[in-house]
Amino acid sequence: MPPINLAALCEQAVLLTSNVGAFLQAEFGRVETIQIQTKARNHLVSHVDQTAERRLIDGLALLLPEAAFLAEEGTVAHETRDWQWIIDPLDGTTNFLHGLPFFSISIALQYQEETVLGIVHEAVRGESFYSWKGAPGTYCNQQLVQTSPTTELADSLLATGFPYYDFEQQAAYLAVLGPLMQATRGLRRFGSAALDLAYVACGRFEGYFEYSLSPWDVAAGAFLVQQAGGTVTDFSGGNHYLHGREIVAGNVAIHGALLELLQRHFGSTAAPPSNETTA
Repeated sequence: MPPINLAALCEQAVLLTSNVGAFLQAEFGRVETIQIQTKARNHLVSHVDQTAERRLIDGLALLLPEAAFLAEEGTVAHETRDWQWIIDPLDGTTNFLHGLPFFSISIALQYQEETVLGIVHEAVRGESFYSWKGAPGTYCNQQLVQTSPTTELADSLLATGFPYYDFEQQAAYLAVLGPLMQATRGLRRFGSAALDLAYVACGRFEGYFEYSLSPWDVAAGAFLVQQAGGTVTDFSGGNHYLHGREIVAGNVAIHGALLELLQRHFGSTAAPPSNETTA
């Protein structure tokens, strides 16, 4: 990797993300029904998503001009370069549009397809989770955090995402939920994959799993979990979680327990790539 101060770059990107987060917070509750577009079934978008994405791209392009972009709303053409930003300007759009205060901005930076920087910003509470390659761990607002030390499912709180457009594996998904309801402290479905992963990184959740996701949903959050000492794989136990549409994350012990259960019901074949995203 070319010499670049990733720590300084991360600091600048966190500031940019916080500023765009302030824009999201200012627009929260102000979008009217007639301003909402439907990209596909249960895939909503508004001018807020698009404006936030343009602001992020403009700011990040100044910070690292040689980088390309892979962005959810497609406000810039995707190119193939060594450096690439992966952006979701508003992860949890459905929450945002329904007045539910759980949504985030997700930004990851890759060099030759390796993630080297990740930021997830929760706009309502003003929490920024971030890390970079070579950092001592994952931070939340300048404080180091780490995955939960819990080793038993019985003591674990888990996060997931319910199917909302892709129902091909609904039976397997429902089969997984039953045992987890009985074996854990509970399951939560908050509606922002990026934040779910950030919460795994800081120990609020012990584990997380979901399928039918896109790279911009998980790239930053997965990196944060790994930097915080956790494990991230696809349902096969491999590394195809970024483009494979399925992810399981947690501390080492809980990840293993979740993976075993998921493989029992989903099998070991990853789903085909998709450009769909978390609502």
